[in-house]
Amino acid sequence: MPRVSGWAEAKQCMPVAAGMPVELGKSDIPALVALERLCFSVPWSAKQYETVIGNEPFHLFGIREGQELVGYLTLFAAAWEMEILNIAVHPSWRRQGHGQRMLSHVLHLCRKMGIKRGYLEVRRSNIPAQGLYTAFGFEEVGVRRRYYPDNREDAIIMRLDLETAPSRTD
Repeated sequence: MPRVSGWAEAKQCMPVAAGMPVELGKSDIPALVALERLCFSVPWSAKQYETVIGNEPFHLFGIREGQELVGYLTLFAAAWEMEILNIAVHPSWRRQGHGQRMLSHVLHLCRKMGIKRGYLEVRRSNIPAQGLYTAFGFEEVGVRRRYYPDNREDAIIMRLDLETAPSRTD
């Protein structure tokens, strides 16, 4: 796969179809904050989103069903590495492949840009998310003890080698 120089060029190579991830912006902050509150015990605030949206290396993709934002994925990507910050899907829309589509989309863009490694942290108790990440080739590489501020739960650190992991297109 030829390497492209940036996110804008990589995104131009991706088809836009219904139910596929699209880049989100500042106008999406109210919907993002509402979804954050449904999905996370320590949600991001509107001010946090206002601070990072539009600034490199932060990127934000979402899926809409009609006008409703049903899921999003946030990440930092710089040089040869990226870190997934959050993947969230509205509780009413879970188990329908939205998380898989967002993750597949972002990993495809990362590969096109020549990003070699991806990281994320996931709650030890979040078995469904761990299953999703493992299915894409992420592997456990460490633990952050008592990482989450709401209940002091451990975070599992996972890594993906984008050069050797098989590419999924679902």
